[in-house]
Amino acid sequence: MSLLTKDFFSRPSHLVAPSLIGCFLIKRLPKNSFLSGVIVETEAYSQEEASCHGFSGRTKRNETLFGEPGNFYIYISYGINSCINIVTGRKNWANGVLLRSIAIKGENERIASGPGLLAKRFGLNRNFDNLPLSPANDFWLTEGEDLTRMGNIVQTTRIGISQAKDIPWRWYLQSSRSVSKRVKGDRIPPKNKCWSPSTFEGL
Repeated sequence: MSLLTKDFFSRPSHLVAPSLIGCFLIKRLPKNSFLSGVIVETEAYSQEEASCHGFSGRTKRNETLFGEPGNFYIYISYGINSCINIVTGRKNWANGVLLRSIAIKGENERIASGPGLLAKRFGLNRNFDNLPLSPANDFWLTEGEDLTRMGNIVQTTRIGISQAKDIPWRWYLQSSRSVSKRVKGDRIPPKNKCWSPSTFEGL
């Protein structure tokens, strides 16, 4: 499985976000074991639209979002939940992808279904803000699942925002039962017909 490098993230968020579906987020654990999960839902944000944290300019809170592509941008939502983003695009232009849901083989299908649950399962919080994604830093991303096996990717509008709500910059794997919220009329697939995640097997 190929490591996702800075070049991969040095593209606009609305191009990176759908291409992250099927990729693995990996955390190195003690004794060289791993926690890994497959990304099944993402959202894109960019400085030119009002829902982006960088829309009104650079601040101490959003500084990381203007930084290096391929780093974590982690913020606290409603004073409670950590939200995990990957900085994308170019330096000095606020651009990033929110990781909304991850499926983990052998675990409850809803354990990382939604930004707060995802952050909790992977032990991520503001202490990891601006961390470059790299095996040297114990968190990284790799290419993963074969999309032809996984099925359709749904493109729709983002959720939980009050501005720029009509921009269709959310993507999710239709065959996954770990998606946080589906579009109206899209039913959760039955267990005998849904896609199942694989396990990370090393670089």
